Amino acid sequence: MAEVRKFTKRLSKPGTAAELRQSVSEAVRGSVLLEKTKVVEPLDYENVVLQRKAQIYSDPLRDLLMFPMEDVSISVIGRQQRTVQSTVPEDAQRKAQSLFVKECIKTYHSDWHVVNYKYEEYSGDFRMLPCKSFRPEKIPNHVFEIDEDVEKDEDSSSLCSQKGGIIKQGWLYKANVNSTITVTMKVFKRRYFYLTQLPDGSYILNSYKDEKISKESKGCIFLDACIDVVQCPKMRRYAFELKMLDKYSHYLAAESEQEMEEWLVTLKKIIQINTESLVQERKDTVEAAQDDDSSSQGKSENILESLERSMHPELMKYGRETEQLNKLSRNDGRQNLFSFDAEVQRLDFSGIEPDVKPFEEKCSRRFLVNCHDLTFNLQDPICHRAEGSPTNVEPFFISLALFDVKNNCKISADFHVDLNPPSVREMLLGSSTQAAGDSHPKGTSTNEHLIHGIAESHLRYIKQGVFSVANPHVEIFLVARVEKVLQGSITHCVDPYIKNSDPVKTAQKVHKLAKQVCSRLGQYRMPFAWAARPVFKDSQGTLDLDGKFSPLYKQDSGKLSSEDLLKLLAEFRKPEKTKLQVIPGHLNITIECIPLELSNCVTASYIPIKPFEKGHENITVEVEEFVPEAAKYRYPFTIYKNHLYVYPLHLKYDSQKTFAKARNIVVCMEFKDSDEADAQALKCIYGKPGGPLLTANAYAVVLHHNQSPEFYDEIKIELPIHLHQKHHLLFTFYHVSCEINTKASMKKQDAIETPVGFAWLPLLKDGRIITFEQHLPVSANLPPGYLSSGDTESRKPPSVDVKWVDGSKPLLKIRIHLESTIYTQDLHLHKFFQYCQLVQAGAKEVPGELVKYLKCLHAMEIQVMIQFLPVILTQLFRVLTDVSQEDEVAVNCTMVLLHIVSKCHEEGLDHYLRSFIKYGFRAEKPSTSQAKTTHDILAVAMATVLKQSADFLAINKLLKYSWFFFEALAKSMAMYLLEENKIKLPRVQRFPDSYHHVLHSLLLAIIPHVTIRYSEIPEESRNVNFSLANFLKRCLTFMDRGFIFNLINDYISGFSRKDPKILVEFKFEFLQTICNHEHYIPLNLPMTFARPKLQRVQDFFSFAVERFTSVDVNLEYNLTDEYCRHHFLVGMLLRETALALQDNYDIRLTAITVLKNLLIKHAFDNRYQHKNQQAKIAQLYLPLVALLLENIQRVAGRDTLYSCTAVSNSASRDEFLHNFTSPSNRSSLIVEKDTGYGTALPNGHSMKREDSKGSLSSEGATSSPDQYNTGENSRRSSTRSNVSHHSRLDQYEIRSLLMCYLYVIKMVSEDTLLTYWNKISPQELINVLVLLEVCLFHFRYAGKRNIARVHDAWLSKPVGVDRKSQTMPALRSRAGLMQARLQHLSSLESSFTLNHNAGTSEADIVHQALLEGNTATEVSLTVLDTISVFTQCFKNQLLNNDGHNPLMKKVFDIHLAFLKNGQSEVALKHVFASLRAFISKFSSAFFKGRVTMCAALCYEVLKCCTSKLASTRNEASALLYLLMRNNFEFTKRKTFLRTHLQIIIAVSQLIADVALNGGSRFQESLFIINNFANSDRPMKICFVPGNCFPLRSQRFDQENPYRAYGYCSNERTRKGP
Repeated sequence: MAEVRKFTKRLSKPGTAAELRQSVSEAVRGSVLLEKTKVVEPLDYENVVLQRKAQIYSDPLRDLLMFPMEDVSISVIGRQQRTVQSTVPEDAQRKAQSLFVKECIKTYHSDWHVVNYKYEEYSGDFRMLPCKSFRPEKIPNHVFEIDEDVEKDEDSSSLCSQKGGIIKQGWLYKANVNSTITVTMKVFKRRYFYLTQLPDGSYILNSYKDEKISKESKGCIFLDACIDVVQCPKMRRYAFELKMLDKYSHYLAAESEQEMEEWLVTLKKIIQINTESLVQERKDTVEAAQDDDSSSQGKSENILESLERSMHPELMKYGRETEQLNKLSRNDGRQNLFSFDAEVQRLDFSGIEPDVKPFEEKCSRRFLVNCHDLTFNLQDPICHRAEGSPTNVEPFFISLALFDVKNNCKISADFHVDLNPPSVREMLLGSSTQAAGDSHPKGTSTNEHLIHGIAESHLRYIKQGVFSVANPHVEIFLVARVEKVLQGSITHCVDPYIKNSDPVKTAQKVHKLAKQVCSRLGQYRMPFAWAARPVFKDSQGTLDLDGKFSPLYKQDSGKLSSEDLLKLLAEFRKPEKTKLQVIPGHLNITIECIPLELSNCVTASYIPIKPFEKGHENITVEVEEFVPEAAKYRYPFTIYKNHLYVYPLHLKYDSQKTFAKARNIVVCMEFKDSDEADAQALKCIYGKPGGPLLTANAYAVVLHHNQSPEFYDEIKIELPIHLHQKHHLLFTFYHVSCEINTKASMKKQDAIETPVGFAWLPLLKDGRIITFEQHLPVSANLPPGYLSSGDTESRKPPSVDVKWVDGSKPLLKIRIHLESTIYTQDLHLHKFFQYCQLVQAGAKEVPGELVKYLKCLHAMEIQVMIQFLPVILTQLFRVLTDVSQEDEVAVNCTMVLLHIVSKCHEEGLDHYLRSFIKYGFRAEKPSTSQAKTTHDILAVAMATVLKQSADFLAINKLLKYSWFFFEALAKSMAMYLLEENKIKLPRVQRFPDSYHHVLHSLLLAIIPHVTIRYSEIPEESRNVNFSLANFLKRCLTFMDRGFIFNLINDYISGFSRKDPKILVEFKFEFLQTICNHEHYIPLNLPMTFARPKLQRVQDFFSFAVERFTSVDVNLEYNLTDEYCRHHFLVGMLLRETALALQDNYDIRLTAITVLKNLLIKHAFDNRYQHKNQQAKIAQLYLPLVALLLENIQRVAGRDTLYSCTAVSNSASRDEFLHNFTSPSNRSSLIVEKDTGYGTALPNGHSMKREDSKGSLSSEGATSSPDQYNTGENSRRSSTRSNVSHHSRLDQYEIRSLLMCYLYVIKMVSEDTLLTYWNKISPQELINVLVLLEVCLFHFRYAGKRNIARVHDAWLSKPVGVDRKSQTMPALRSRAGLMQARLQHLSSLESSFTLNHNAGTSEADIVHQALLEGNTATEVSLTVLDTISVFTQCFKNQLLNNDGHNPLMKKVFDIHLAFLKNGQSEVALKHVFASLRAFISKFSSAFFKGRVTMCAALCYEVLKCCTSKLASTRNEASALLYLLMRNNFEFTKRKTFLRTHLQIIIAVSQLIADVALNGGSRFQESLFIINNFANSDRPMKICFVPGNCFPLRSQRFDQENPYRAYGYCSNERTRKGP
């Protein structure tokens, strides 16, 4: 890292940016000379916007140029709390004295401060956009011929589903006519006939083998050629004859006389209609001839005007067609092409981070425990009324708690329940505590004490508790301990319940004794029994709702502790191993799921939870959970809670000699704040049911005659907000006299309790609360000031005379557990806050002392760190800002922040950090005007840490978790601008130059860690790359945008063109993040930038001489330095994409995906949906078109780029357009597979002659298209080249690039397109057309069956099989067609977007076909739009040399490509409309000179005449007729011989190619053509209608479907046109 230091040493000196960049370059690259990305300095954005302010404000699309007002704001969000009132006491802030407690309290009741970015939902990937209309509500279902069922041949169904539909149907016998057989010997065959009306109004009679019309027709008779129908009984019974025009007859016979009569009536009616129409036609012909004679004397008639005079409605409609009407028709119901893209349809949200939520109480698995009753078998109706039901004979008390056997611990506080009926509770009224606490057992007094707004009496007898478990599993038990009033030994008390030979007498006896005991010893408890039940069925938290409690087991006096109970529970599932004594009885306590709307619930501190009804008595309480120590179960505290749980465990009094009588020992605990003689205990101990909620003392259970008793009691204390050294726990031990019957005891009621010792424990030690197990000595007396006697650290002799029991041995064992959100037990955290409080109080800072405490924070416990996360982070940021004069403090503070952040990530709790940054973090305001801001100091500290070459561990952590620090910087900057009102200042004045330099230094410190150490620390490098991009994206909202552009430029310039794949991925991830800025479009300034004067003059003379239309010399359409400077971000992205396209497959794919996703985002951004806005956005990406043109051979492949000869770049447009070679051959730019790119000509083209019949095809390429790459290191030094030095692109890459291209040409305005086309070179103009043709090919629709086959093949083939992206060449044989089909299937694979991980259903395949069909249709319409504009713009050039020029050839190839690639029914309608306009506009190309175009069109249109789609056949027939009609008009109504002959040739070729299937469909099409001729008045002028197209004079049948056309051809040849 010595070289890195070379540039880091000078980072603190301003004004050295150029030298720093040079240093970075040297440090990053060392002595290795690598090819660098060309750096283009961005424009000074703020200065440009200021200078062009008038231009921007006057622009109607200024929303695309300006950042919106009030883009950033701060909102204060009230802290959401689930309780009715705040958990923080009202006077907490005033009472608190410790800094840590103050900060905790401040945190728990402060509101959230959030920086809102108004358009933030537009600042991510397109999937984050607020619009949800990525997928159309209803996807159109397009009809494709390829999807038509093979079995359901359209030959017949098309004829039976036309205009008039089926007129009549039924069985007839048809004569098999043969000239060699006499009439009487004719053989009849039974056939099913359909009489149908065709679209043109004519009628046809079709015959089939049966009623099913799904099969091929056996014959058809066109009735417009029928002149009469007569009966012929001599031929056969019920026979009749159809007489045709050419003295030919058809013989048919019915099965009955009635059927024959019906057929005759119907047929005669049709003949009459035909005759009337024929007479009218002849009349109209004569009138038309007269009209024509008069009109022909004037100007010659346009063909459209001529069609207007046609009698045929279709021809009249075509006569009214215009380019504008066609365009409007195409625009109707258009779809967004990206809607059907695989990425959009998939809508994968996995990469999108979930919404950051504020801190909230963690919701563990919660359940409701409902206590119903406890009954023993020993019962008696103790109520003296006759109707009194039996009850327990004495009061019992239950405490419930959860125990975790697996982890050997108690995991909840005790839930105390009193289920005694009122009659039994009355037995306790005599006891002092009960009488004091329950003076109003029924109802409430007017002056009753309220706890948090709830009457205390409503909280005394709660029977429902809500338990929660963070880590549920099957070994968690709910344990119920049953206690009773102290009476004697456990065995003695249990015996009557087990051995009751006379239940009634025993019950009465026990009850009588219990009344005496309760009146005297009612406040003392003794253990009696216990029971348990499992809670969960599994570790997922499924409640065991059907489970029940175990029998009630007698409590063993020697096994009282929690440890003993856990051992018993461990054997609970093995009853054979346990010999527990069962007390007959029943405990009815159920576990239930929490209702969705649980009302009238209070927290463990009795604070009501929403919703809560005042005055409601049936209240539920939450029982506190003791969360496991593991960090994953911990969460940041959000509420105030301050509970201390004390557990007296054991008193060892068996060897003491101080007290003579100490057997029935009870422990009484008090919480005091003074050790003076008259000091009163604080009322802060939670009481038991029936008594006051908060009491001054608590008693543990009593074991009869036990001098070394164990205890299991839990005493819960509400700690005060401020604790001092005098706060302590005082334990008083009493001997309780259990004697009842003696008269002496009755006289000495005051002698129930006899003190037998005292013990105390100060709560604080070194300022922290003492917890865990403690062993305390016991004193025989309690002198004033007794706390000082326990000060072992003091060397002064104790001034208090304390008499210790048993030589001050530790006789009492207790355990303390703290559940507090304002006190910490962590020593390092406590000392840190303690020192900060001293400094705040004005104490003199000791140099290095704060750094010492900061370093100690690294030893802080992880669970403490998580629980107090907002408090700790806030204090660290405050220290970072306040103590700014010491760099060491700032760095160490940053290191502690880094430690906390890394620990949170390691525990998977980083979402808490995100919550803190978004909601909790507030930048500290500088204490003085000279003090630095949080973002300034933090940025300096980050740069300092990154330059420390010694501590690589810290550097790596900072890189890995840099997002936290960058987010903190961004929020601090935002709050600084908004709170100081600097947001209204010009951007250049918002932040000082020193901060600009700090950010630049930070960027330079990061670069080498990304570009050098990427292989050593890939994850860290990727993270900091992404975090830096997000930060700079935010800075574009706050700061001088030109400065941020320079930072982006510096960072990108750190990468090289020869970087490995991982660094290229980093670069594009960085660019993608930056380009996802919500105001990306204004950042690119989509406006006109005037060029320098000299360049404008050169541009004008170079292009204006070539055309007469206006030249927009300012149109930026190439990736020039000026373009990249003016439109910085899009220029950088396109330039990097251009470089990536010269690289290997993975890198190319990365670049293309970034670009496509960005364009998808533009297309769906609901802020920019107006067509003018989209046009302006698309214009930004015009250089993408140029980029595709440079890579045209890799996109199009073999036999696609048509060019006549090698044309130099200096050749003029006219020279190019006139330079046309022999029509029999055409040359093509090709990519030679073996030599790389063939023989290079001087202009960079490689030439190959191809047969004139060749059609659009592509060279096969594998899924790893680098197979033919001549070398990774042979990259081009320039992105501008006619021939790429890399392999063909993969199918997916091509489709993605073409989709981007289609978006640009579809959205950009026509004026921009025309300007662009007039600027580019002639060869590029040809290549523009090639791209359109390639679009049609790559987005062609393959059909549902092929999609399913591709899917099956994909599932069956092994991983790694190369994908082919071959295209379909023109083949003239069955084998060739099969091969083409296979290639076609393989090329589909990359476009297939189904889920391959599982079997695909039929519905998925149908949906996929729907997407593919819509994509193909939208692509076709977009290409039609573009080619329509093109033909209008270049009409003169296209007509050069009578239309026989390369440009016209290419335009015509595109039109043919529509027909070759199988369009949808909707698309074909528009294609035929465009073809009609094309033929009309460029007639000379078809009817003058070479016949190439006419022949090719006839061939393709005739193929369409056999289509299974009736609409396609009708359109094709009309086009074929109009072609002849145009030919006729072109020859000034002399002949259409050229078209006629080409049709004949085409039919022959179709038969030879086995492409003319569907004979009757073809016959129908010919008949439609004939009807057009009969209905076309101008045609009748020259020809007799009956002889114009003598198609109806021939018999059409299955055996020879083409005989009719052959006859027609012969007739036409004989008679002449």
